[in-house]
Amino acid sequence: MSDAEKGGFISKVIGPKRQWRQYKARMKQLPEDYRTTVEAIERYLMYFVPTDGDSNASMFDDLGDLFERAAADGTSIREIVGEDPVEFAEAFVQNYSEGGYVPARERKRLTDAITRAAGEDTGKEDKAV
Repeated sequence: MSDAEKGGFISKVIGPKRQWRQYKARMKQLPEDYRTTVEAIERYLMYFVPTDGDSNASMFDDLGDLFERAAADGTSIREIVGEDPVEFAEAFVQNYSEGGYVPARERKRLTDAITRAAGEDTGKEDKAV
């Protein structure tokens, strides 16, 4: 894939680079648990590739707005995403695209990441690598 093709693909997936960088800078300002949650949701949503980058840019901006407001208001992560983060993410993305295929492994990964960010036990012990 040429650099031009890669740039087009990146724009299709995440939207204009400048807007993406601004969004990521905003998310770095969030408290750690909110930032971890947003990063987990981002990773999950990357499987949903809308037809144009503008949809994704809008989707991520809205996700950022939601978590910035929640952090400012002291809203808990569970109050935002509920007990099923997969359900939250899939409902959220439906406002922006037709969605895509998400393997069960990624659904579990999202759920586990949110559980850890919310300060809940995942039933696994962390092991140093």
